[in-house]
Amino acid sequence: MKRSNVWKTAGLILLAVGITAAIGTFVVRDQMTRHRRNLFSKHALRRFAALGYIAGLEATVEVVQLLRDFVAWEPHRLLKRRAAAILERMEAQLIKAARPEIVG
Repeated sequence: MKRSNVWKTAGLILLAVGITAAIGTFVVRDQMTRHRRNLFSKHALRRFAALGYIAGLEATVEVVQLLRDFVAWEPHRLLKRRAAAILERMEAQLIKAARPEIVG
C-alpha cells in the first residue's frame, strides 16, 4: 500500500512539473511575441521597453535581422542609436561564436 502511494505522489509531482513547464513556455512565447510587436509600436516608450527586452536576449540571426529592420525604420535618433548599439554587440557575439579564434 505504501509503495503505491509513493508512486501516485511521484506521478502527481511530475504531472505538476510538466504542466508548470508547459505554462511557462507559453508565457515566454507570448511575451516574446508581444515585445517584438511592440518594437514597431507607434509609442516610443513601448519601443524603448521592447529594445530593453531584446537587449537581454541571446544573439541569434533572427534577432539581428529584426534589429536591422528596426534601425532602418526607427525615426527617433535616440532609439535608433540604442538599437544600433545592441545590434553591433549582437553581431560581434555572432561573429565570435562562428569564429572562436577571433578575440576582441
